[in-house]
Amino acid sequence: MAYYPPKKIAQVAIEAGKTKTELPLPQMLVLGFLGGAFISIGYLLAIRVSADVPHEWGSFASFLGAAVFPLGLILILIGGAELLTGNMMAVPMAFLAKRVTISRLLHNWFWITISNFIGALFVAYFFGHVVGLTETGPYLEKTVLTAHAKVDTAFWPAFISGIGCNWLVGLAVWLAYGADDIGGKILAIWFPIMGFVAIGFQHIVANMFVIPAAIFAGELTWMDFLRNFVPVYLGNAVGGFIFVAMVYWIAYVPRSSVPADK
Repeated sequence: MAYYPPKKIAQVAIEAGKTKTELPLPQMLVLGFLGGAFISIGYLLAIRVSADVPHEWGSFASFLGAAVFPLGLILILIGGAELLTGNMMAVPMAFLAKRVTISRLLHNWFWITISNFIGALFVAYFFGHVVGLTETGPYLEKTVLTAHAKVDTAFWPAFISGIGCNWLVGLAVWLAYGADDIGGKILAIWFPIMGFVAIGFQHIVANMFVIPAAIFAGELTWMDFLRNFVPVYLGNAVGGFIFVAMVYWIAYVPRSSVPADK
């Protein structure tokens, strides 16, 4: 499998981040909707696979869910979509390299947040609530327990969990940029994403699915969602921007390649 060394990955990430900020708004919104929907489908799959596993299997049930969750990011990076947490790594790479402005970075994050949320709500409401895939038997129990665990986490633990999550998600995107074929990209995505899910880190777009799914089932409120949203969003931003984009920008982007300020 062909792959790029880290210095080459850094340049690919910079160009990817720049391209993301240049998308016309209608295209950004459509791809953002797909990103939120695909992550939610991956989460829905994880619930359906792991919820009815015998109790005696212990943590292996969590591993089974974590093993299939990467479907979402595979669909995004190979099929084509925009995901906020991935953009929290790629767009800052372009910003640090002075290829995009802070206003373009914030513009991208804002609209991808909105469109990811709409995509996640679509899956939570129509597949989870209307079809009932998260509202019957063990699947309801799994959804509610998972959502409660997220919203019951205090601000700072949720924030730090968000950092850990997007450290791994950002690395998954980074590694996928380094693969030159579909098989390599799938492997690059699978391990870090499986890892963050098995560990239990909090992902803002995944939470946009599972917490509203519990809300639609009458178990939580939108205020619960908001209290979780803020620390996890900020933690994901720090994880992608600081722990992936900034450290690799420092390590692998020579200062001579960064355009001088005019």
